Amino acid sequence: MIEVKDIYKSFGENQVLKGISAEFKPGVTTLIIGGSGSGKTTLMKNMVGLHEPDSGKVLYDGRDFTSMNTHERIPIRKEIGMLFQGSALFDSMTVEKNIRFPLDMFTEQSKAEKLDRINFVLERVNLAGKNKLYPTELSGGMKKRVGIARAIAMNPKYLFCDEPNSGLDPKSSIMIDELIKEITEEYNITTAVVTHDMNSVMGIGDHIIFLHQGKKWWEGSNKEITSTDNQELNDFVFATKLMETLLKK
Repeated sequence: MIEVKDIYKSFGENQVLKGISAEFKPGVTTLIIGGSGSGKTTLMKNMVGLHEPDSGKVLYDGRDFTSMNTHERIPIRKEIGMLFQGSALFDSMTVEKNIRFPLDMFTEQSKAEKLDRINFVLERVNLAGKNKLYPTELSGGMKKRVGIARAIAMNPKYLFCDEPNSGLDPKSSIMIDELIKEITEEYNITTAVVTHDMNSVMGIGDHIIFLHQGKKWWEGSNKEITSTDNQELNDFVFATKLMETLLKK
């Protein structure tokens, strides 16, 4: 479990996070939603150490990540998998080498052990046999699946996904959503997903945290989101659905 306790974060005079507290539980896909500037990406970056909070704590299964120095954080970083918005694959590397990258960096496994793991995660994301392809030879959906394969190569306890459906067609988006949810439940991973995609919210939103003006404004499930009387959340949902409809025309 990941616990976020009273996190504040400012950039100069701009206070982005204003006392955020939340829990992210194993086996549950938690979606962080909100409008532009609401603080959702900043929250995720504070959780993984890309930003340091001004105050507050981030606990990984009771371990105070925020109080640790860079060296002390290494064991937790090894337990974290990340899927970046643009997949962040190395264009000069094959699929196999992209997935092997964290294994080379963080493990002492033999080449054979690494290859076994690479083949396993590729099969898990339905890309068996694509080892020697380069990112330029992959579709957008395939790149995302390679990104997921790399994110789970280290068998992480915690998975962070930043806008995993960005730039994908509806069919590919659903596939990525379902894959993230399946992996979360299958391996009992604590998963946090930053998204603005309402299809994702309704499809895999076991637990949803809605941020508004740097604060946690609402929390609940995708079943509860349709019946809430939270005006700001309703406005966000309506505006997002309207934008998605216009983009499809």
